[in-house]
Order: sequence, then structure tokens, then C-alpha cells
Amino acid sequence: QVQLVESGGGSVQAGGSLNLSCVASGITWSTYYMTYFRQYPGKRREGVAAVYFGGSTRVYYADSVQGRFTISHDNAKSAVYLQMNSLKPEDTALYVCAAGNAQHIGRLGYFSPTNYDAWGQDTQVTVSS
Repeated sequence: QVQLVESGGGSVQAGGSLNLSCVASGITWSTYYMTYFRQYPGKRREGVAAVYFGGSTRVYYADSVQGRFTISHDNAKSAVYLQMNSLKPEDTALYVCAAGNAQHIGRLGYFSPTNYDAWGQDTQVTVSS
């Protein structure tokens, strides 16, 4: 059974940085996507950053965070991290990590929440202006 334990988040002023961590158990890293989503009040979850470890590592970012956010992993710690720099007030949201089997996700579905079947707990990120 896949389990994800998320930590990090918090409050910061615009321009600041935060880091999210997601420790995973029960997955085979080479066959899974690990992805961070965020959710605004009353909105659907949207993909922020995804990483796939099968073959060569592939990383994907939403346009809104490209160049500011970095997703990375530490196999020894079974963890995925989201480093968020140059934060903006519009980055304020609930963030959550998710794990999804690459066979279910395919090549283009990495930012579709319905393709994921394991979720961490929501963590609040608040960026003040």
C-alpha cells in the first residue's frame, strides 16, 4: 500500500522561499510519477510539478511556476521535495503530493488528478504581499 507523508509549507512574504517534503513508502520508484498539486478555494486541483523516474528522469512544471519551483528527489530517503522560490501571493493554496502508476498516467496525464491513487495530506502555503 502506498503511503505519502507530507511536511513543510507555512507562511512567507512575497519573494521568499518554502520547501515541501513528501516521504513515500510502498512504491516502486521506477514505475511511478510523483507530483505536487495545489488547490485554490472552490477550484479543482492543478498540477504544479511532476517527476518520473522510469528510464531517464523526466521533470515537468506548470507554466505558472516554471523557473521558480524545483522538484527533486532523494532515493535514499524515499522523498520528493518541492523547493519554491520567488513566491508570489498567487501561489497561496493548499499543496499536496501524489503518487501515480505510470501505466495509468501515460505520457501526458501527469497533471490530471484523476490519474493518481495515493495522496499525502494537504499543507497550506500562504504568501503575503
